Amino acid sequence: YYWGDWHRDETLGPVRAEHISPTRSAIDRGLSFTLHNDAPVVPPSMVNTVWSATTRRTRSGDILGPTQRLTTWEALRGVTINAARQQGDESLKGSIEVGKQADFVVLSTDPLAIDPEKLRDLRVLQTIAHGKVVWRAEDTLVR
Repeated sequence: YYWGDWHRDETLGPVRAEHISPTRSAIDRGLSFTLHNDAPVVPPSMVNTVWSATTRRTRSGDILGPTQRLTTWEALRGVTINAARQQGDESLKGSIEVGKQADFVVLSTDPLAIDPEKLRDLRVLQTIAHGKVVWRAEDTLVR
């Protein structure tokens, strides 16, 4: 998203840029992947990262590599269980299960129930780490 237009126009050209972050190709080949952002080079927002992986929209609104789009479920796995597995921590985190750390966020809407184009509008209402609320949006009624 953040650098897609630049890579297409300045470094890779349109044909090669279509294959930046080829996550769909990874899935089709049975590979696991993670999604991330390179803060502070880009704004730190996992919500935006998931939106970008599902829509492949650049800052200009163009779609870069539409064949590489992910489903919302696949993108969420890329920032949760796949990331935990990559670190060797899947027994502790990456999913909400009895016996795990209970690290998760509460979102304003179920991301699986909305159009991927609307994922970018999701708000984080709370952040829970080790089962305790460590951050809460000021205007939330969630307690």
